[in-house]
Amino acid sequence: MTERIHATYWLETPEDPLRAAQTIAGEQSSGTFLSLANETDELKERSGARIERLTVLETDTQPSLPGKYKEGATFTRCLLELSWSIDNMGVSLPNVMATVAGNLFELQCVSGLRILDLQLPPIFARTYPGPAFGIAGTRQLAGVPNGPLIGTIIKPSVGLSPEQTGLEARKLIQGGIDFIKDDELQAVGPHCPFEDRVRAVMREVHQASDRLGRKVMVAFNLTGELDDMKRRHDFVQSQGGTCIMVSLNAIGLVGLHELRRHTALPIHAHRNGWGYLSRHPALGWDYRAWHKIWRLAGADHLHVNGIGNKFSETDEQVAESVRAVIEPMWSDAPMHVMPVFSSGQTGLVAAATYASTSNSQDLIFAAGGGIFGHPAGVASGVAALRQAWDAAVAGVPLQQAASEKTELGQAMGFWS
Repeated sequence: MTERIHATYWLETPEDPLRAAQTIAGEQSSGTFLSLANETDELKERSGARIERLTVLETDTQPSLPGKYKEGATFTRCLLELSWSIDNMGVSLPNVMATVAGNLFELQCVSGLRILDLQLPPIFARTYPGPAFGIAGTRQLAGVPNGPLIGTIIKPSVGLSPEQTGLEARKLIQGGIDFIKDDELQAVGPHCPFEDRVRAVMREVHQASDRLGRKVMVAFNLTGELDDMKRRHDFVQSQGGTCIMVSLNAIGLVGLHELRRHTALPIHAHRNGWGYLSRHPALGWDYRAWHKIWRLAGADHLHVNGIGNKFSETDEQVAESVRAVIEPMWSDAPMHVMPVFSSGQTGLVAAATYASTSNSQDLIFAAGGGIFGHPAGVASGVAALRQAWDAAVAGVPLQQAASEKTELGQAMGFWS
């Protein structure tokens, strides 16, 4: 039997739910807006999308999204599961995306639609090997065998020269940081050319490596055209760098997959733009479905936002994203990636973050202002964050730890 792809949706429709489901299934496979002679029963059986499940949840008198609806229409909300033969699109992530997230969102019979989950057959693991480094490779290159990788983002996001960036990296490295990343806005501007920035930062990494017995991992943002990204990757590698970073929604699936085929370094995958894909509850994607595409394409680290974040996601949404990221894709191809917590993070949420990972320390915990804003300086900011995490793992209440650790005690006020 041909292997099939399954997608689960939350659907709202002003029509009969079964008819709407049939319209969506036809639109995303063999059908069109009218019957065609060549769409035989045999062809529909072979290539048509199947309605695997349709469960009515509730009705409402108001649509979730604007559209062309009849006056007095009732809007029915459902769970819908569709499946497609893999023969329709082949083992191709871009074409999976076009199938499960194509024209269906704008159909007249849809007043709300969100992709909740996506199940791909194991054959995808043979075509898309997923992360090259993941958790184990990241730990080895960063020289951090256990505990969370305490990280940060170079701030200000843009405007620093290569020399200033290098000096900020020096402060962080001297303070005991494990992981540094470029902000996603820092790319290749003339005020901070990529090669000059890499040289300045890696000079500090190398100078400290003998003292530390490891090289601090720095994720340099090389987002750009494909050939430029490959060239920049090679330059980072030539300078002894151990990580690269890309903005997923900017470079696309093909960009990430081709970079994965080229890279000899972990790929730190930033999801900036996630809000326009997810923020309305009746439109777009749940992270559980969306992240699988990028995980397969080769991301080693995936952002999951953060507990108590500065954005719009609730703590439960963040925790659900974490659960999705750390679950194995398949039993024989788990494709482990490192979840990255960021966005207004401080030591105040260390214990809650630890709990959200089911008490796993396989994560990157990145704080910008939570480190740089410490009243005693950057080194104390790093120390305070690490002390908060040590307390979380040991089960020690944060206030008790703050009374015993100077840096943590000083941080409590400005974190609040």
